[in-house]
Amino acid sequence: MTWAGRFNRIGVATAAAFGVVLMLALVLLAAGASPTESFKTLLGGAFGSSFAWRQTLLKTVPLALTGLAVAIPMSLRLWNIGAEGQLHLGAIGATAVALAFPSLPAPILLPIMVIAGAIAGSLWALFPAIPRALWGVSEIITTLLLNGVGLLLVTYLVTGPWRTTTAASFPVTDPFSDAAKLPFLGTTRIHIGVFIPVIAALILYFVLRSSKFGYEVRAIGANPHAARVVGMSTLRAILIVMVVGGALAGIAGMVEVSATFGRLRTGISPGYGFMGIVIATLARGNVLGTVLIALLFGGFVGGGLALQTLGISQAFVFVIQGLILLGTVVVTWILGFPVFRRREQPRQLTRGEQPSTP
Repeated sequence: MTWAGRFNRIGVATAAAFGVVLMLALVLLAAGASPTESFKTLLGGAFGSSFAWRQTLLKTVPLALTGLAVAIPMSLRLWNIGAEGQLHLGAIGATAVALAFPSLPAPILLPIMVIAGAIAGSLWALFPAIPRALWGVSEIITTLLLNGVGLLLVTYLVTGPWRTTTAASFPVTDPFSDAAKLPFLGTTRIHIGVFIPVIAALILYFVLRSSKFGYEVRAIGANPHAARVVGMSTLRAILIVMVVGGALAGIAGMVEVSATFGRLRTGISPGYGFMGIVIATLARGNVLGTVLIALLFGGFVGGGLALQTLGISQAFVFVIQGLILLGTVVVTWILGFPVFRRREQPRQLTRGEQPSTP
C-alpha cells in the first residue's frame, strides 16, 4: 500500500473519531450538560487519579475476560452472545466451592474456585456448542437465550437454598471466608485477579499463532469447506473454542463474587457479558487488542460513575459504547471501497515467458 493510501485510511479513521465526539457533544447538549465539563469529568473519573485508575483496572478484569470469551469463537466466525450467562454460572460454581469448604486455606481454595467457575462457564457454553457443531443450529439464538436462564438461576439460589439468614431483607448468600477472597497487591486495594486476563490473552495469542490447533482454527474460520476437505475437524474446533470462551467468562464470575462482593447476590454484573461483545467486535477478534480495548471501556464504566456528579445518568456510558461501535462499522465499510484496497502490481515477465490468458 502506498503512503497516499495509508494517509487516506488514517484520515478516514480520524474523521470518524471526530464524528463520534461531535455526536456525543450533541447528546450532552440535548441533555442540558456542558460537553467540555462532561468529557473532563469522564476522563478524570477514568484515569485522573490513583483511585480512578484502581477502579478502571478492577472493571477491566471482567470486561477483558468476557471480551476474550467472545473473541475466541470469533476466530471461527462464531458469535458467543452468552458471556453474560456464562459469567453468572461461573459465579455459581465458585460460590458452591466457597460455601462448601470455608475452612480450606487460600492457596488450595482459590484455585479450586477458579476451576469450578471455569467448568461451570464452559458447560454453559457447551450446551449451545453441541447443536451448532452437529446440526448447524445458530449459536447466536441459543447463547442469547441461556443468558436469561443463568440470571434466573442466581436469583433462585440467593432467594432459596443459598439465602443467608443474617440478612433476611436482602437476597444474598452467607459471606465468603477470608480464604475465598482474592488477595490484594500490597496496599493498593487491587486484587491479583488483574493479571488473569493478561495471562489468558498471552496464552491464547501464542496458541492461535504458533500451534497446530491455532492454524486449524484460522484455516476453518477462513474457509470451512476447504478445511474439511483436507481433514480438519470443524466439530472439534467449534466445541473447543466455545468451551474455552465459556471458561473465561466463568472465571470472570468467580473474580466478581470473590473479590468484588465476597458473596453471591443478584446484580453481580452490570452487563459485562454484553459489553464484552462490543469490545471483541472493536478488536476484530484479536485477543491482545481485546484486553487493551477492555481497559478503555473499564475507564468508561468508572468515568460514568463520576458523570453522575453532574446529573448525567450512567447510561450515557452505553451511548458512548454504541457510538464507538457505530463509528468502527462506518470506518470498516468505507475502507472496503476499492480506492482503499491494496492494489496488486502486475508481475514483470521474464525473458521468453508468455503472458497467461484468462
